[in-house]
Amino acid sequence: QVQLVESGGGLVQPGGSLKLSCAASGSIFNRYVMGWYRQAPGKRRELVASITTRGTTNYADSVKGRFTMSRDNPKNTVSLQMNSLLPEDTAVYYCNAHSVRSTSNYWGQGTQVTVSS
Repeated sequence: QVQLVESGGGLVQPGGSLKLSCAASGSIFNRYVMGWYRQAPGKRRELVASITTRGTTNYADSVKGRFTMSRDNPKNTVSLQMNSLLPEDTAVYYCNAHSVRSTSNYWGQGTQVTVSS
């Protein structure tokens, strides 16, 4: 079992920055691929960024060059630095943990990000 708790969401103006954090507990953190997903009203949940156990990152085309994901295995945390935010980045952002050794998959409760002037 893995418990995930997101923090760092909020209201920001277009062009601004936010940093999301996800704290994991309950299992061996470095056995999980971590991801950030988002879901806007009326839309499907989509992958924003992911990071492997060794730190290789992958980004959705819509956020490349603006968002940076990182992980700190000793601290059991992942972060998503979001720069140059756009109104279309508005969504609930979810932290995800997917085991590399099984089909186990876990979600956090989500944190709201609103980009508006």
